[in-house]
Amino acid sequence: MKQLCQTDVLVVGGGMAGVGAALAAARAGKETMLIEKNGFFGGIGAFAMGMPINQMRTGHQARSDIHETLIKKLAAYGDKAVWLGEHQLRCNVEYLKVAILDALDAAGCRYLVHAHVVDSLVTGDRVTGVVVGSSDGLLTIQAGVVVDCSGDGDVAHFAGAEMLKDTDQPAPMTLAQKVGNVDFEAAKDFQRDEGMWRLSKQARETYPLIPEKWRLTRAPSNSSFYINHGGTKDLGNYDATDPLQLSEAECLSRRQAVRMIDAMHAFGGEALAGIELIATGPQIGIRPRRRVKGLYVMREEDALEGRRADDTVAWRSGFLDIGFVRFEPMKIHDVPYGALVPEKVDGLLIAGRCISATHVGASAGKSMGNCMATGHAAGIAAALAVKGGQQPRELAVGDIQACLRQDGVDLQRAGAEQGEISHIRGE
Repeated sequence: MKQLCQTDVLVVGGGMAGVGAALAAARAGKETMLIEKNGFFGGIGAFAMGMPINQMRTGHQARSDIHETLIKKLAAYGDKAVWLGEHQLRCNVEYLKVAILDALDAAGCRYLVHAHVVDSLVTGDRVTGVVVGSSDGLLTIQAGVVVDCSGDGDVAHFAGAEMLKDTDQPAPMTLAQKVGNVDFEAAKDFQRDEGMWRLSKQARETYPLIPEKWRLTRAPSNSSFYINHGGTKDLGNYDATDPLQLSEAECLSRRQAVRMIDAMHAFGGEALAGIELIATGPQIGIRPRRRVKGLYVMREEDALEGRRADDTVAWRSGFLDIGFVRFEPMKIHDVPYGALVPEKVDGLLIAGRCISATHVGASAGKSMGNCMATGHAAGIAAALAVKGGQQPRELAVGDIQACLRQDGVDLQRAGAEQGEISHIRGE
């Protein structure tokens, strides 16, 4: 196989965790490359057709310099690009894709899209890079440290790391939709009166693929709506790490999107008679499925009790949310550094939804802002490991924490009650 390039830090996966990791490592002065299998960065934030990106802010302030960097790059495009809330931001996803590029360029980070990781390079127990598939065949990228932000822990899995894959209370996958030609006030009145529930009940005999109910939520532009309440919940339990099941779920969800529009035309009365399907996400949204077993495994109790950790490198807020299956409040809680370090594999860090956690533990605070925070920590750790010629597990956590504090991260939030933050759901 040909070698494509070599870098100090390689970040695999360009969602919010990957963006956070890449920005942090590059800003720390290490040569950094971010690679992504799609043709753009942003992950579910770019798939979501206008859904809010939650937990990016605390009390109208950016959570860290890394979070602020992205917010400022978006804000540079004006009100047409981003709308800021107390805990979240809403954005035009096309501007988000470009704002991420602007942030990476400013940090001096290299990047590569259409780079699908198909294997890991391993020497002994250490990951030394990855293999990517391309139109030029299989290519290798060598790295001092790899940060796995792939979502399902693909790099760790290929490297032979122990994985966690609980199947209790599986969260359904969801395909976001963007719709238009809807009168906002009429739609609001229709939904307030449980109209969507009645609609779906009436329509499911004719359109069996549609979900039990869903909701129209106004997109930031005020000229369209998004739907995130479809998905595979009523169609079966699909495993996103199984290629055959993922393919079936993806294709079924696209048929479902069309049938939901048909159902609204037929049973939505005057309020929804003219509704039009504008677009669907480029990929189905996948909630936690496969995680990497790390030095510490986060559990449900961490979230519900608001646990603190001496080796904290991030915190999570929001809700314990197993998409449409279980939804309940939790406390702000720490993410220990041990949850970012694979138990047995060296040369590798993990961030985002594949951090070391049980199924329920992973579903607590899985919002994009929280994922970016774990990426931020992993990126700093990767840079420090390369700089010191150490393995990630050998680092002094105090050094990571000092860098995070310099970047504006408050590591004293765990244990706090969150109060009323239901508005961050964007409904």
